[in-house]
Amino acid sequence: MKRYCFYVLIWMMSAGLQPMFGQERNRKPIVIIDPGHGGSDTGAIGINGLKEKEVVLSIAKEIIRLNNLLFKDSLGIYLTRYSDTLISLGDRTKLTKALKADVFVSIHCNQSVRKAAQGIEVYVKQGESRSEYLAKQFTLGLHKKLAFKNRGVKYGNFQVLREITHCPSVLLELGFLSNWEEAEHNGKDSSILAYALLIIETLRKFFEL
Repeated sequence: MKRYCFYVLIWMMSAGLQPMFGQERNRKPIVIIDPGHGGSDTGAIGINGLKEKEVVLSIAKEIIRLNNLLFKDSLGIYLTRYSDTLISLGDRTKLTKALKADVFVSIHCNQSVRKAAQGIEVYVKQGESRSEYLAKQFTLGLHKKLAFKNRGVKYGNFQVLREITHCPSVLLELGFLSNWEEAEHNGKDSSILAYALLIIETLRKFFEL
């Protein structure tokens, strides 16, 4: 995890020097970022008291900020929730369909009864090759650039994946809040920044921007 600070530093230093590049498009790609849980549904509670719903919302908001600051809004990013509110899973998928999104990314943190459990996982619906490809890019980036243990791409029957069939959809599990090291890591502003930057970078590469 020590490498994430260097990764963020390099990006921030180069952002003002590198021009935007990529293919001409009729419209920018539409990305739905889904911060899991919210409101009365806190999600996982960390061993240090950190709440999953707060971590993932912070990451989602940072994605929007960096997309504007570093990449001139090259991605059309929408959140399923912008505050500490509980949005039904059905409404999250309906929004994705209504906006005719090109990609859906749901952000979560993991937990386990085994306190030593560590690493990142990315879930997809089985049989969707483009979702699997994107998921592999996320696991590789989180492992190589942020130095997380790669627990791999897994299949899941989550509603937000099951009901989205028109575009690639993935569900990220960003570390275990039941693990002291990863719970402490996820509570840092620098970690939120690193997650957001990695997610944007992966999506831009996926869209060949």
